[in-house]
Amino acid sequence: QVQLVESGGGLVQAGGSLRLSCAASGRTLSTYAMGWFRQGPGEERDFVSCITWSGGSTYYADSVKGRFTISRDNARTTMYLQMNSLKPEDTAVYFCAAKLYYCGTSPLSYDYWGQGTQVTVSS
Repeated sequence: QVQLVESGGGLVQAGGSLRLSCAASGRTLSTYAMGWFRQGPGEERDFVSCITWSGGSTYYADSVKGRFTISRDNARTTMYLQMNSLKPEDTAVYFCAAKLYYCGTSPLSYDYWGQGTQVTVSS
């Protein structure tokens, strides 16, 4: 079993920055791709970014490309999402998730999920 815990959310003004963290525990995640999704009130859970198990490849939704950066530590126990130039439309609950090997954009393909962390961007 894998446990994922997000942290780092909060309230920030438009144009500001936040860094989200996702700490993993349980079985080793060395062969798992890890992703970030977000969900606004009454909306579906949308793909934000993903990093492959090796850390060699990263993927981003068009809406965050150039503003957000995903990374993971060498031990592959913690994943980060650096969010810059935040916009009010980035307001959502952000979830981290893990799936074997390769990235995917559908939340249905992920095996493990964190509980989410709220990000609120004021205008």
